[in-house]
Amino acid sequence: MKKIKTIVICSSGSFYKQLFPIQTSLKKLGYKVVLPVTAHKMKRTNNFDIKTYKTWYKKPQDYSKKRAYMDKHFKKIIKGDAILVANFDKKRIKGYIGGNTLMEITIAYFHKKPIFILNDISSKSLIKEEIYGVNPVFLKGSLNYFTL
Repeated sequence: MKKIKTIVICSSGSFYKQLFPIQTSLKKLGYKVVLPVTAHKMKRTNNFDIKTYKTWYKKPQDYSKKRAYMDKHFKKIIKGDAILVANFDKKRIKGYIGGNTLMEITIAYFHKKPIFILNDISSKSLIKEEIYGVNPVFLKGSLNYFTL
């Protein structure tokens, strides 16, 4: 396996505030860490309410923005060495992974990138088969794997 130098973090927008401590920890270990563009916007404005950024809910013509965000992040995944899915509990779903993150996992899988998932997923997840099917490494909530 190719040495991992660049880790692209993938996550539900609801978790973007939680990505920055992960980024800091991985950078201290010597990795280049790439986050979604919107996460940086949220940090800059100190507004982590994802609804603020999903303007396409009220203005369908803004789906072009959503597509542009997706395209940018997909390209980062392709350039990176691995992805880390930062999944947390959301709406009483353990280790929530949404549709967009599943698409990012698919891009990584197709491009033969290692896939790491921070937390376990619910045994009731509707996408459990797809997640397990890409043979990810579940980190059990710890970044210790990356210190090896």
